[in-house]
Amino acid sequence: MRRVVITGLGVVSPIGIGQSSFWQAALAGKSGVGRITRFDTTGFATQIAAEVKDFDPGRYMDKKEAKRMDRFAQYGVAASLLALQDSGLTIDESNAEDVGVYVSAGIGGLETLENQCLVLKEKGPGKVSPFFVPMMIGNMAAGQIAIAFGLKGPSSDIVTACASGAQAVGDAFRVIERGDSEVMLAGGAEGAITPLAIAGFNSARALSTRNDSPETASRPFDKERDGFVMGEGAGVLVIESLDHALARGANIYAEVRGYAATNDAFHITSPDPEARGVIRCLRKALKDAKLEPQDIDYINAHGTSTDLNDKLETRAIKEVFGDHAAKLAVSSTKSMVGHLLGAAGGVELIATALSIHHGKVHPTINLMNPDPECDLDYVANRARELPIRAAMKNSLGFGGHNCTVVLAKYNG
Repeated sequence: MRRVVITGLGVVSPIGIGQSSFWQAALAGKSGVGRITRFDTTGFATQIAAEVKDFDPGRYMDKKEAKRMDRFAQYGVAASLLALQDSGLTIDESNAEDVGVYVSAGIGGLETLENQCLVLKEKGPGKVSPFFVPMMIGNMAAGQIAIAFGLKGPSSDIVTACASGAQAVGDAFRVIERGDSEVMLAGGAEGAITPLAIAGFNSARALSTRNDSPETASRPFDKERDGFVMGEGAGVLVIESLDHALARGANIYAEVRGYAATNDAFHITSPDPEARGVIRCLRKALKDAKLEPQDIDYINAHGTSTDLNDKLETRAIKEVFGDHAAKLAVSSTKSMVGHLLGAAGGVELIATALSIHHGKVHPTINLMNPDPECDLDYVANRARELPIRAAMKNSLGFGGHNCTVVLAKYNG
């Protein structure tokens, strides 16, 4: 099996566009949550979200093409361009067949779906856009990225709800590891801050309703948390075989060491109360990486700011790591950017890779009154210098999906 490394990072997030802006904001503990501007929230229980600010698709793609993409695909293309630029990789006919794309969306073109449903109802079937279907379907972030950059290698959209982005990176890692491609663009993209999504998650009692204090609404592991905050954006990583990266003199952020995916097989939305699926996933990922629990220094948690998730993820970490759990640094990127659904794993893996690369861990903000059942070191409210040998990224999704990716410092 071939070694695989990360050589490019592209991020579109509520706290910054581009990995440098994103990382500086994350280290500073900046919140990207505010009042929703996409639509009139009158009558909605939740009126806050983590929106991407100052995004002009024309900076990253042809404006005519952008109009034929849903917001999630625009974010995916933009993040991919930024990742390719960061990697220094040139794609042409000589290598296009050796470069693939696994960029996922958990929901896909919901904004387009809602808009075209209104068109059908108000104006009739003849007025529905001919671009409706190709704008809406979830694989179109990956499809549009492949078209934009001429990527002719393996291409897919792994849909496992909120585990989608991380699982796309894990599956892309396997593609390179077994020799089916030299380079992959991998991650997730999502743009689902829409009336229907907010209303639906409100009906499920999943979202925070802290409308009077948006910046403090996302508070993983805090006793006063009242639900997650919807976010949007994209995170795309350039990963490639180590030999390919060394041959072209690429900058290496981290090595992808292991990956595992499991299912709770328990409930469509609620996690297994014993956290057995997450526990198995963590253990399988460690085994795949050929590492022991004491080799891990940092975990980028799923950390949604929901009651069950935070407790069960904590329980799983303590079960797998034993006494070493107390020595781990654990933090939640969602405390700042909200929950990007299918894009969460991609953005949070970028944060994990940057933590390893820079030897710094971003904080979990808004952690003022820890839940007694959440008793690990969550790097509360302030970033920390931390040399990291290896780190884990957890992502969990509706349907019982669990995914863990292990990254390590590249040491030659």
